[in-house]
Amino acid sequence: MRVSIMVPNEIIPDIAASAAAADRWVAENLVPYYPETRVKYLLVGNELLSDYSIANSTWPRIVPAMENLHRSLRARRISSVKISTTLAMDTLTSGAFPRPPSAAAFRPDIARAVMRPLLRFLKGTNSYYFVDAYPYFVWSENNKTVPLEYALFQGGGRYVDPGTGLTYTNLLDEMLDAVVASMAKLGYGEVKLAIAETGWPNGGDYEQIGGNAHNAAIYNRNLAARMAENPGTPARPGAKMPVFVFSLYNEDLKPGPGTERHWGLYYANGTAIYPIDLTGARPLWSYPPLPAPENNTPYKGPVWCVLADHGKNLNETAVGNALAYACGQGNGTCDAIQPGRECFLPNTTAAHASYAFNSYWQQLRKTGATCYFNNLAEETTKDPSHGSCKFHSSLV
Repeated sequence: MRVSIMVPNEIIPDIAASAAAADRWVAENLVPYYPETRVKYLLVGNELLSDYSIANSTWPRIVPAMENLHRSLRARRISSVKISTTLAMDTLTSGAFPRPPSAAAFRPDIARAVMRPLLRFLKGTNSYYFVDAYPYFVWSENNKTVPLEYALFQGGGRYVDPGTGLTYTNLLDEMLDAVVASMAKLGYGEVKLAIAETGWPNGGDYEQIGGNAHNAAIYNRNLAARMAENPGTPARPGAKMPVFVFSLYNEDLKPGPGTERHWGLYYANGTAIYPIDLTGARPLWSYPPLPAPENNTPYKGPVWCVLADHGKNLNETAVGNALAYACGQGNGTCDAIQPGRECFLPNTTAAHASYAFNSYWQQLRKTGATCYFNNLAEETTKDPSHGSCKFHSSLV
C-alpha cells in the first residue's frame, strides 16, 4: 500500500526557518519507516490557504519549508518521495464550483505571492498539485440546478465549456479542470494533478441532503471504476493521477455537522458500511443491492436536538458539563428547567440536558451551532415535548 505522510500545520514556520529542523523531522518521522513502508508523498500541511488566521505566519513559509524538506531527502538519497501540500477548492476565486472551468483563476491574495512559487517548486521537482475535491458539497448547495446523477458519475446531462468547447459528463471533472485552468493562467498548466481527498458522506443531519450509504457507495465505486478505466479529465485525457478516498473510517467523535462523522468506508468498529473494490476492477453490476436513499430531497419538517440514546449509559459528568455550557449560552436558554417552571420535572440530568441542548441549538444554529455536544446529542424528528413542557422546533 502506498501512503502519504503529513507535516502538521503548526510546525511549518519552524521547518521553513531551519534546515536542521526540517532534517530532524525527516529523521524522526520518515527514515525509521522507509522504505519498508511505501511512503510516496510528503504533504506539507493541510488546506493551509483556507485558514486566513495564518496568512502572515505560515503562507509565505510553505515553499521554504518544502525546499528544506526536499534538501533533506536529497541528502539522504531519497528520490521516490514527492513533496507537496493539500489545497481546498477555495484557492479559486469562484470556490468549488467555477463554471465554466476555463474561467477559473486563483484568488488574487495568493496567486502571485504563494501559488506561483508553489507551482514552480512542484514543476521543478516533478511533483503533484494535491487538491481536495468534493462534488457532494457542490451538488448539495446547487441541487436544484445540478442533477444528482451528474455528481455521481451516472449521467444526468452534459456541460460544454464555452471557452474551450470541452464536454463534461460529471462534476468532479469540472472541478479538476478548473484547477488546471488556474495553474495555466500562472504559466504552469503542465503541473501534474492529484486528488488528496474526495468522497461522499454515508449519513448526516436531517437538513443535509443526499448524505446516505446508497449515494456514497455509488460515488466511490464509480470513482474507482472511472480512474481505472478512463483516467484524466477533458482537459487532460488519459493523465493518470493519485487519488485518495476520504475516509477509511467514520470519525464518530468528530465535531461539527453530521456529515463530518460519516465519510468512512467502515464504521468506527471496523465493519464495512458497503462493499467496494478501490482498484475499480469489480464490475458495478456484481455488487449486492444497496439500501434505498431516503434523503435525496430536502427534509421540510420540524427537527429537535436531544440527548443521544435517551440517557442510557449516561456519563453524568460529561452531560453535566455540556448542560452547563448550553445554559451559559444564548438568551434564557434554560429558564424553563428552573425549579417551579414548566420543564423542571422530571428533575433529572438527562431530561434537563435534552431541553437545554434543544433550546441552545434552536437559538444559535443559524450562527453555526451544531447538535453535537461532544457526541452527547442527536437530532430527532420526534417531538420530545411532554405535558406543559414544550420544546421549540425549527423547520429545515
